[in-house]
Amino acid sequence: MPDRPLLIVDDEPENLAAMRQILAGDYRLIFARNGAEALAATARCTPALILLDIQMPDMDGYQVCRTLKADPATASIPVIFATGLADVGDEAAGFAAGAVDYIVKPFSPPIVRARVATHLSLVQSSRLQQSYHDALAMLGMAGHYNDTDTGVHIWRMGAYACELASAWGWTHAACDELLLAAPMHDTGKIGIPGEILRKPGKLDAREWETMKQHTRIGHEILSKNDAPIFKLAAEIALRHHEKWDGSGYPDGLVGEAISESARIVAIADVFDALTMKRPYKEAWPIERTMATMRESSGSHFDPRLFGRFEEILPRILSIKQEWDAREIAGADISIVSQSIESKT
Repeated sequence: MPDRPLLIVDDEPENLAAMRQILAGDYRLIFARNGAEALAATARCTPALILLDIQMPDMDGYQVCRTLKADPATASIPVIFATGLADVGDEAAGFAAGAVDYIVKPFSPPIVRARVATHLSLVQSSRLQQSYHDALAMLGMAGHYNDTDTGVHIWRMGAYACELASAWGWTHAACDELLLAAPMHDTGKIGIPGEILRKPGKLDAREWETMKQHTRIGHEILSKNDAPIFKLAAEIALRHHEKWDGSGYPDGLVGEAISESARIVAIADVFDALTMKRPYKEAWPIERTMATMRESSGSHFDPRLFGRFEEILPRILSIKQEWDAREIAGADISIVSQSIESKT
């Protein structure tokens, strides 16, 4: 049972009674007899779901639904129209108003229960997914808390990786996951001493061996959850410093033995690292950055992936310009709730 009630809205008492009989055994219910009461009850109780009649006096169900969807505080509440209007046009109007489903009277108890359970399950799944996204964002920031990188680096690099994956043929859903998982690549830096992370000069042999452990630490942390997005983040954390020719770490993998996600992130990560200002260096010009990376194509980078990166460089530079502007303006850099389209 959800922690919030279901709101049943209908101007006919017999319809309210029918819904009570169907749902009261499984859910906590509240009732409203018109649109104004429905909006007041929603503001007061924030129901988990609303079952809404259409034909009501003063304010019909379409108006109520549009009002709810126009308010950010109530827009995410699923609305199911429960009505005697059975024409296809009525149903289309209901979905256009923002409803997630449409049930026609007379009510079939099994159908009502199934539809309600389905949409409550979808809400729960969405909240769980959002919690994964929030956790990934926090882990990404934690990995750079003691580092000299700015927070913008991890999100900007993730946007580059997402754009390259899209150009390489990844599905929209896969790119969306990469956009969120890629910024977790250095989560393991949380386990590296601050004096090593912030050292302005070259690391000595002992320090370098310590630094390399961040790949395994990040993998260990992110592997604690079996959700696909965490598995992707763990894979990237472990492999993003492997190199195409086998000279990388932690395991010296060669070529396509390195996961494609990590090969994509490696290109995005190096490009961003070279073109961003750090305490010990100025930002490199794009020409110098690309010339240096081109020399590493086939040794550090997957040559075909790097070739695709060069082809989409104008799009990469557009993303860079957007994120640079955000950094200068000091804007909120969180991307968790934003879509791929807003980044590319």
